[in-house]
Amino acid sequence: METVTSADGTVIAYDRHDGHAGTVILIGGAFGYRKFPKMVELATTLNEHYGLTVLNYDRRGRGDSTDAGGYDVEREIDDIAALVQAVGGSAMLFGWSSGAALALRAAGSGRILGITKVVAFEPPFVVDHDGFVPAIDLETTLHELVAADRRADTVRFYLTKAMGIPRPMVSVMRFTPFWKNLVATANSTPHDWAVMRDYMRGEPLRTDDWTTVKAQTLVIAGAKSDALLRKGAKAIAAVLPDAELQEIAKLSHNPNVSLLAPAAGEFLTGTAEITA
Repeated sequence: METVTSADGTVIAYDRHDGHAGTVILIGGAFGYRKFPKMVELATTLNEHYGLTVLNYDRRGRGDSTDAGGYDVEREIDDIAALVQAVGGSAMLFGWSSGAALALRAAGSGRILGITKVVAFEPPFVVDHDGFVPAIDLETTLHELVAADRRADTVRFYLTKAMGIPRPMVSVMRFTPFWKNLVATANSTPHDWAVMRDYMRGEPLRTDDWTTVKAQTLVIAGAKSDALLRKGAKAIAAVLPDAELQEIAKLSHNPNVSLLAPAAGEFLTGTAEITA
């Protein structure tokens, strides 16, 4: 584990896998953390099969990273800026779910000039009212639950009210081994909401909001994912200045890394998988 200090004093913990084909920073979504098995698998695969230097980090308030407080997307962009500086001022980004939206917002912020490419895997933009749309007052209740340290309630609330997962499915999740990990990262969910809040209102994405994302971007969607996610991926690819959309058969939001990594690795490096 290595660490870097962000602008507000938050200590960001990360694991580094050294390679020779450029650097990519992995950004997890809600409840994600650097030791999440699929993040570890993705980091290892991109390093060993594509030669990338990979930084796999804990977003603030998760794992071994601290949190100086305040739910503001600018603070999370500061964290990414600190990581980019730690690797010499230039890096690519791979974001998953809300982490994909964070990657795009970082790339468009104008404050991190060294972001050269972005892979956005299923950013959960809600662009119409055909399906689930989070409640407009969600933020108030979420902050109250976190302030009271009601972690299990926070998990249930965020999964159902922010992510639209059916309540019976969430009830089943309580009896799975990874429930404890959701509880452990529950109090970081307001950061995810700060990233996504303005883009989950059921309104079309506006081109003007994304014109500053100059990095070449690959938006990935899974053919087995919910229609909301596939629709959101298509919508953001359409408004970005330099983006392509790739839908991968048999891939879902809980991805098979062997399906996800080749698309990401080949885009980031411009080459096929390294073979012995």
